[in-house]
Amino acid sequence: MINTKVNLAGVILKNPVMTASGTFGSGAEYAEFVNLNQLGAVVTKGVASVPWEGNPTPRIAEVYGGMLNAVGLQNPGIDRFVERDIPFLAKYDTKIMVNVCGRTTEDYCEVVERLADQPVDLLEINISCPNVKEGGIAFGQDPKAVEEITQEVKKVAKQPVVMKLSPNVTSIGEMAKAAEAGGADVISLINTLTGMKIDIHKRAFALANRTGGLSGPAIHPVAVRMVYEAAHAVKIPIIGMGGIASAEDAIEMILAGATAIAVGTANFYNPTATIEIAGGIREYMEQYGIQDIQELVGAVG
Repeated sequence: MINTKVNLAGVILKNPVMTASGTFGSGAEYAEFVNLNQLGAVVTKGVASVPWEGNPTPRIAEVYGGMLNAVGLQNPGIDRFVERDIPFLAKYDTKIMVNVCGRTTEDYCEVVERLADQPVDLLEINISCPNVKEGGIAFGQDPKAVEEITQEVKKVAKQPVVMKLSPNVTSIGEMAKAAEAGGADVISLINTLTGMKIDIHKRAFALANRTGGLSGPAIHPVAVRMVYEAAHAVKIPIIGMGGIASAEDAIEMILAGATAIAVGTANFYNPTATIEIAGGIREYMEQYGIQDIQELVGAVG
């Protein structure tokens, strides 16, 4: 009997495959293509305390090996999310992880408190947001800020807290340790890498924001390396993401030390990617006679 169940801070997922925030809406727009019951978890788009309009357009650009996005975490705010999205996801036999964003520590804590009595399983805290009180540097680029915001969120959270780490740092291991020191139950990585594209014919930036987050296959080797480094820096579980487009990519991430994985950009060009990857992991386990997926986690040491 093959066991694909994984444990994230006491939350048991039927398999390690989940969606990456911002690439799957909150599930409804993909439900006609994907049987959400077959996923380990659905991770929602980022949710803030009030609606965010996001950045001006154009805010998506295709690049070699992936895409750039500067959507700016556009979202309808926590009130609408609680009223519309949670009831939809609650109908399915999958775990729900809510991605939380904010511009101040208070913003994050307000959303986390609102979710305390909601039927959601995990909270993913997106600390790649610019900290307005510190001059705009992202929370996730300063280890002291990572530890402090983790501590504050943990004080009010009723669900396990997943800190989503930015790769735009000197040492991902240091950031992972800071999240763990602050009390994080799980960490997820990597968020997008900062990139830029220039249209040579218009001699102008392809994105109104000038820079955007690079995602897709191009960042996968960087993500694998960072997951490996983080896994050797902390004891808490890791959700690995970054350019996962196939079961092979997912297994590579698990071997590097990820307990679970999230599929992002691949959803845009292959809506059934998550289901295919879940099936591919099971096939790999059958092929190599692996009974329990835990045998693979961090197996390449």
